Parts: sequence; structure tokens; C-alpha cells
Amino acid sequence: MARPATGNRHTPTSLPRTVGRWVLGAFLLLAGISHLGWNREAFLAQVPQWLPLGGDFVVIASGLVEIALGAALLALPRWRVPAGWIVAAFFVAVFPGNISQFATGTDSFGLNSDLSRGIRLAFQPLLVLWALWSTGAWQALRSARSSRRR
Repeated sequence: MARPATGNRHTPTSLPRTVGRWVLGAFLLLAGISHLGWNREAFLAQVPQWLPLGGDFVVIASGLVEIALGAALLALPRWRVPAGWIVAAFFVAVFPGNISQFATGTDSFGLNSDLSRGIRLAFQPLLVLWALWSTGAWQALRSARSSRRR
């Protein structure tokens, strides 16, 4: 079994996790770029009205963060565990936008019914789990906990 990365040195990982990390990194890069360009209006529709900084700032900032996180997952394998935790936290941080879209009944990204918006809500925790699994972050936490118990 492969040892998890600690963030300080590169350790092996499994092929499925590596592919999962690459796909997630590519997904984040594409999503981040689309925040800044062709899909900006769709992202603006998801920004909750109660955010104090305004929708355009939130869309641009979250797009830049997604680009940085995607690049980190692809280009910094030694830091995949810390990156996994940060990506997971990011997915939790943007979840209020998905909740807002559901609560306000806002159509965006082809989600034009409460059912489709509700299904999307159910997938957000899966993104968190994907980030933690594909980077070995969850495994590293479990390993650290078990070594402390010994």
C-alpha cells in the first residue's frame, strides 16, 4: 500500500487516485477559466445577494482560486495532501451559492427545476470526498491518527 504524502516529500500514490487528482485539477482549471470568460453570467446567478463584496468580485475571485487550486493539483504532487484539504474547504465554502440557487429558484447551468438544483446540492459533498480521496488527504489523516495511538 502506498504511503500518503505529507507535504514535505513525494511519496507514491495509486494510479486511480492520481488520475482522479488530474481529472479534478483539470475540472477546476476549466471551471476557473469559465468564471473569467464565457460562463461568467451563469456563475453570477449563483452568488447569494447577501454577500457584501458583490457578485462580480466573488465570481472573479473564486475563478482565480479555482485556477490556482487546479494548477496545484496538477503541478505540485508533493503538496497534494495539503492541496486536497484546501480544495475540500473551497468546495464547502462555495456551497452556500448552490444553496442560494436552490432556495431562490435561480436557473443557471441548465438547472431549471427544484429537482435538478436539489440533485446538484447532493453532489457537492461528493466533490469534497473526491478531493480528499484523490489527494490522499483522508488517508494521511487516518495514518497520522493511528500512529499517534501507538
